[in-house]
Amino acid sequence: MLLDTGSTRLLFDPGCFSDFDEVRDLDAILITHQHADHADPERLAALVKNNPRAVLHADPGTAEDVIAGLALAVTTVRPGDAFEVGGTAVNIVGGEHARIHRDYPVPPNVGYVIDHGAFYHPGDSLFVPEQKIDVLGIPFAAPWVKTGELLDFLRAVAPRLAVAIHDTMLSDNGRQNVKAWLTEDDSKAAEVRLLTRLEPAEL
Repeated sequence: MLLDTGSTRLLFDPGCFSDFDEVRDLDAILITHQHADHADPERLAALVKNNPRAVLHADPGTAEDVIAGLALAVTTVRPGDAFEVGGTAVNIVGGEHARIHRDYPVPPNVGYVIDHGAFYHPGDSLFVPEQKIDVLGIPFAAPWVKTGELLDFLRAVAPRLAVAIHDTMLSDNGRQNVKAWLTEDDSKAAEVRLLTRLEPAEL
């Protein structure tokens, strides 16, 4: 996901399902965890080369297991960290990836809260931050999530607007179906918006 705050261009989780090869003029690349659909080791070095002023931030797992082998400069971030890039404040929250199955290890996962709550990208987790969130990136489909859990997460964060992320595995009908479940009770749910791939949207 590419976020332009007006002063800063931030790219979240450039993974193997993402179209980011032509992205330029980034100020920061922010990675939540080490899975290939969030950090594509085959294309990450080219992305950094094409965006020479962009600072690369990543969770400990990605920094140690993915980026270290690419010889890229990276700042490792952990929950509780905070920094500023291009006039935009970034706070780190969360800590762990949601559990997929007891037989699979749980890697580190960090969430990024932008400008003290203007936007929140949770990565592969349903961590509820302390900050009041205006726009939430909500993961629509994954091996680790149920629709009911998404609804609870949406109500707990209580943003003004939630935009679908992590939805590549869904058909158009599937995306509409998840949206319908999340918005069935208008009295308890925020607005949920489906984004169109590679098309800008004003949030």
